[in-house]
Amino acid sequence: MNIVSDRIKNMAESATLAMAAKAREYKAKGIEVISLSLGEPDFKTPLHIQEGAKAAIDEQKYFAYPPVNGYADVRQAISDKFNRENSLNYSADQVVISNGAKQSIANVMMALLNKGDEVVVFSPFWVSYTALIEIAGGTPVLVKGGIESDFKVTPEQLEAAITDKTKAIIYSSPCNPTGSVFTKDELTALAEVIKRHDNIVVIADEIYELINFTGAHASMGAIDGMLDRTVTINGMAKGFAMTGWRVGYIGAPLWLAKACNKIQGQFTSANCGIAQRAALTALTSDLGPSHEMAKEYLRRRGLVKELLDDIPGVKTNLPTGAFYFFPDVSSYFGKSDGESTINNASDLCMYLLDNAQVSLVTGEAFGDANCIRLSYAASEADLREAIRRIKEALSKLS
Repeated sequence: MNIVSDRIKNMAESATLAMAAKAREYKAKGIEVISLSLGEPDFKTPLHIQEGAKAAIDEQKYFAYPPVNGYADVRQAISDKFNRENSLNYSADQVVISNGAKQSIANVMMALLNKGDEVVVFSPFWVSYTALIEIAGGTPVLVKGGIESDFKVTPEQLEAAITDKTKAIIYSSPCNPTGSVFTKDELTALAEVIKRHDNIVVIADEIYELINFTGAHASMGAIDGMLDRTVTINGMAKGFAMTGWRVGYIGAPLWLAKACNKIQGQFTSANCGIAQRAALTALTSDLGPSHEMAKEYLRRRGLVKELLDDIPGVKTNLPTGAFYFFPDVSSYFGKSDGESTINNASDLCMYLLDNAQVSLVTGEAFGDANCIRLSYAASEADLREAIRRIKEALSKLS
């Protein structure tokens, strides 16, 4: 029997998780696979954050259900962080803590969208954006920035994409999958377009905020006139190496924060109490460990850029944040090693998994069929060996 809903039948599987699963299948057979497919820091959660969680357990105060939107003191710490680091004046009541930033985005989409509403998605985009929009009944409208412009959408492109059905706009900066970072001037120019249109909410995904090589992080909500129409998405996963703790959060207009709280109350209720206490430690402590991690990512970026530039036919830009490269590999389309023919980026990823034992993710999942995503959240040894294998395997295509 198979009577699953049309919603599930029509939903795309997460490409990053699917490729990770294929890599695990190889490993189960005893075949070594270097995985560069998941967006997961290879660092451990800093010890002082672990100690914060242990202390919370010892207090024995955080074993019952927390408030749906999160403990008041953690929400206040997030409010203080928004004010201190981002010039965003969200009160604690405007903060909702969720089970990862993915749930935060899902809450927002469910709270905002009616059937047929459009959401402008800056492309390339994180794989789950379009699925979450569609689950909520909305329609994604992709606006593509190419590698020549560092994958950034222009104000002119945004203006052309807005219709009377546009309900929201979503983007990430620093960006997954491209590593691109919008400057304050670039966001200001985009905001001028948005301010000409009433009733459009901006969803600004800033989960990679602390992995930013530009020297300055800019928030859409900090631009004059934008706070009351911007939802800022953030969380603990990337900058604090806390992926498994599952703590994401939003700052939003109060009406929307209340709506997200209402939805979350029916779906999952609150985020784990001990995870919230760990997050409180992270948010109220020295950011030194996070800055050290970012320095290491920057060093790896230079290494990977040099290695990729040495592969014929692989075209890269220089990412300015996150821990990804998004190279254009279309020069290999149509080529073959005599057994496998590469028709697209998905074929190339499978070819490299099969022949180089390196797992990557097709750019088709992120909105650009000419590219593949490579995560450099891996050791230098693995990065060197993986790119050596990739170069060798690609040399067999003609």
